[in-house]
Amino acid sequence: MARLGTGIGWRPEIADVVEGMPGIGWVEAVSENLCPGHLPESLLRLRERGVTVVPHGVSLGLGGADRPDAGRLAALAERAEVLGSPLVTEHIAFVRAGGALTASPPLEAGHLLPVPRTRDALDVLCENVRIAQDALPVPLAVENIAALVSWPGEELTEGQFLYELADRTGVRLLIDVANLHTNHVNLGEDPAEALAELPLEAIAYVHVAGGFERDGVWHDSHAHPVPRPVLDILTDLASRVAPPGVLLERDENFPDGDELRGEVEAIRVAVEKGRAAATGSGAAARTPRTGTDAGPGAEDAVRQRLGLAQAALLSALVAGTPVPEGFDRVRLGVQARALAGKRADVVGKVAPELPVILGARYRPVFLAYAQGCPMTGGYRRDALDFVAHVLRTAPGDEDPGVRRELREWWLERSGPVPRSARPGVRLARATRRVLLRR
Repeated sequence: MARLGTGIGWRPEIADVVEGMPGIGWVEAVSENLCPGHLPESLLRLRERGVTVVPHGVSLGLGGADRPDAGRLAALAERAEVLGSPLVTEHIAFVRAGGALTASPPLEAGHLLPVPRTRDALDVLCENVRIAQDALPVPLAVENIAALVSWPGEELTEGQFLYELADRTGVRLLIDVANLHTNHVNLGEDPAEALAELPLEAIAYVHVAGGFERDGVWHDSHAHPVPRPVLDILTDLASRVAPPGVLLERDENFPDGDELRGEVEAIRVAVEKGRAAATGSGAAARTPRTGTDAGPGAEDAVRQRLGLAQAALLSALVAGTPVPEGFDRVRLGVQARALAGKRADVVGKVAPELPVILGARYRPVFLAYAQGCPMTGGYRRDALDFVAHVLRTAPGDEDPGVRRELREWWLERSGPVPRSARPGVRLARATRRVLLRR
């Protein structure tokens, strides 16, 4: 694996800061936010300077019961080729459930949810990773995620689960030390034990990010400074192996350039401290096998069992169905509220006109909608469904101006193509609206 050095997650809001940041040898960009034919000028300038760009996927759902979607894989492969990337990354998570496999309505989480660490789930994950590897033009690395809840009846620790995955498939690992800290606070898992069990030579690179704690629950926000415990885990990891790359993630609440540069420097210092401690320690990392003995694919019955379990959990989180047996009801409530809040935030970014039209009412109205209306498509579909719901259920005393703006917004975006802006067509639409009111 080529050495990447120190990097930062590229986001449009900090593009100028990233371009001017010294010592940055690579960046990571969310794959789903990139259009291959219209790459941001900032990324193109970074590429021209020789800065490596790694596409980071968030919607493949490799830990789900279904086999990976060919269209999503093709999109990830296309971005890797356009960017000339040495690898692509995704997550060990499920993001949707239901559908034909379980004969139940399809549901979208809009978030990365944990996979049960069981033999069945591992078999499914290994086969899905193999399918992805065969479809991608460059190596794949997969990331451990942060979790608010744990599955009952788990058979493996996180370290064991990741070791077997790498051992059986040869996939690289993207280790997020902030997620190890999250799982320490939320699930009582020891980060040092997880690191001790990992096949450290399989590490492609490392993520570092900030979060916050509320009522004993750690939220992996990517919107706060990196805390000392996360840097300490990074130092521990660096004392065991020299990570090929370490990257700072920040997704919102962006600080000024000096603070960002300070966080990147703190990461460098934490790695150097770990490497200094490794000198003369004699610690040796286990090397994973090449993945040639992955064995037969997961049987359909195994996939169906996993699919039913994931659909039951996701339905409890987003549709208000009963909590599956063995789960912590309080933690599931925290997760459900977090998912609804994230939906409101992302829809507000995808459709920024809606918070403007609804004003202070946007968030409470959206959260009320989310309680009874699970997301069944992406966030853009969710925005359309939300507006349609508001138009159907708005009280009679609703401000007619707000209702008119929402209706115009929905009509403009719900068709296969935008409505024509030609004066004649606009006049015909206005005339039709007048006639319909009579």
